[in-house]
Amino acid sequence: MTDLNKEAISVLNDLIETSKDGQEGFKSCAEDVKDQQLKTFFAQRSADCATAAAELQAQVRQLGGDPETSTSVAGDLHRRWVDVKSIFTGKDDKAILNEAERGEDHALKAYEKAIEKINEHNLLNIRDLVERQYHGVQRNHDQVKALRNQVRSQS
Repeated sequence: MTDLNKEAISVLNDLIETSKDGQEGFKSCAEDVKDQQLKTFFAQRSADCATAAAELQAQVRQLGGDPETSTSVAGDLHRRWVDVKSIFTGKDDKAILNEAERGEDHALKAYEKAIEKINEHNLLNIRDLVERQYHGVQRNHDQVKALRNQVRSQS
């Protein structure tokens, strides 16, 4: 396996963890929100993250690597923090949307870091996939932010 493939696999495995974090985070949001439209939105975003993770895993296998299959420790800790925090503050839709946006901020940073590494190491074989997924993460972030602002204006 070439050094470029090893670097590409490392970048992709980091993004798999990020996608798995999003999948679990959005799933938790869907379970916790009261508004049915938000439940549907979060469930769809969770499914989208699962699809993204599967695409990344397939690419890792194609490059000859072993794909990551789990969430990150940081993502697990964030979800536990949200669970503890909600005991004291309640699980209102606005608070859930705030935490979802925070998670998407993290995902954006992870994809931006991956794109930097891709450019730094000239990993052309994964650039299109990662950039396409980055645009999906940006869309998720913007949608969550818009929904959060909408809920804020109603309260």
